Amino acid sequence: MNRKVYYCKLSSETVNISNDFINKLNRSGAHILLDFKHVKKSFKNVPVLNDLNLHINKGELFVLVGPSGSGKTTTLKMINRLIDPMSGTIEFEGQNINKIPLHDLRSQIGYVLQQIALFPNMTVAENISLLPDLQKWPKDKQRKRVDDLLLGVGLPPEDYRKRMPSDLSGGEQQRIGILRAIATEPKLILMDEPFSALDPISKKTLQDVVINLHEELHNTIVFITHDMSEALRLGTRIGIMHDGNLIQVGTPDEIRRAPKNSFVSEFFGLDQPNMHFDLTEMIQNSFGIPFDETADYPIISAETTFKELIPILAEHAVVNVQDDHHHILGTINAQSLVRYGASMANSEVTH
Repeated sequence: MNRKVYYCKLSSETVNISNDFINKLNRSGAHILLDFKHVKKSFKNVPVLNDLNLHINKGELFVLVGPSGSGKTTTLKMINRLIDPMSGTIEFEGQNINKIPLHDLRSQIGYVLQQIALFPNMTVAENISLLPDLQKWPKDKQRKRVDDLLLGVGLPPEDYRKRMPSDLSGGEQQRIGILRAIATEPKLILMDEPFSALDPISKKTLQDVVINLHEELHNTIVFITHDMSEALRLGTRIGIMHDGNLIQVGTPDEIRRAPKNSFVSEFFGLDQPNMHFDLTEMIQNSFGIPFDETADYPIISAETTFKELIPILAEHAVVNVQDDHHHILGTINAQSLVRYGASMANSEVTH
C-alpha cells in the first residue's frame, strides 16, 4: 500500500509522520464536535444506516447530501436523539450523547426544518427570543440580540420586530426560523433541507444568509440537502450518502477533482463530458425556470459545456443563458440541469 509521508524539521532531526499518525491526531478530540463510531440503524429490519463512521469538526459547515432514502435525515435526527442508533456510539464534544441529559444536549443545539413552524400568535421578536426567554435572559439583552440578528440578515428591526408570521413571505419566515435557532448561540445547528420548498431567488438569498452567519459566528452547522449545487455552494466539507452508506467525504474541490466512484460522479454530473448537452435545447424544451427581468442573475453563454456549468451553478444557483447575439434565451438552475439530464438518460434508454 502506498503511504504518503509528511516531513517536519525539529532541531537538527527530521521526523517522518505517517498518514496513520495524522489520522490519530485528527481523531484525538481536540477539534472534533461530533463523532459517529460504527453507527447502525434499521427500521422494520430494513437497514437505513450501515456502520457510519464520521467526524464533524468544530466550526465546520458540513453538508450531508444524497438522494431520498440515503439515510441523511436519520443521521441528523440521531444527533439530538430524536432517533436512537441500534448499535455504535455518537459523541458530542467527546461524550457519549446517551450519557448527556436530554435537556442539556438539546439546549446546545439549534434546529431548522423545511417547515419552519413559527408560532402564529407571536411577533417576530417573540419568536426569535423564545429560547433566550426560556433561559431567563434579561429583557434588554433579549431585545439587543433580536435587533442584532435581524440587522445581520437584512431585516430592519424597526420594521420587523412587531410583525406577525402571517405578514412575512416564505423566505422571510425561513430567515426568522434560522435566527430563532441561533438566538442562544448554540454550539451546533442542524438544518434539514430548509430551503427545498423555496423559489430560486429566495433559496440563493438564504444560502447567502447561512454562509454569512457561519463566517461571522463560527457555529458548527450540519446541513442536509439532496441538491448537489447547494452542497457544493455551502459546504466546507461534504459527506455523500447512498443507500445508508457514507460514500465519500471531502471538500467541494476534492469531490470535483476525485469522485470516489461512479455514483458520486453521476450524482454530481462529473462523468458526462461526452453527454449530448445543449443549453438552447434545454430552454426550448421547457427545462428552464421562469425568466425574471428584474433579477440580476449572472449571464452565461449558450455554448457553456456541462462540466463548465456545474461549478457555475454551485456558486450562483441561478443563471441567465444568452445566445451569440447577446439575447437572453432563458433562466436555469440546478434542478433544470437534473431534469434535463434525466430526460437525456431516458431518451437514450428508449432509443
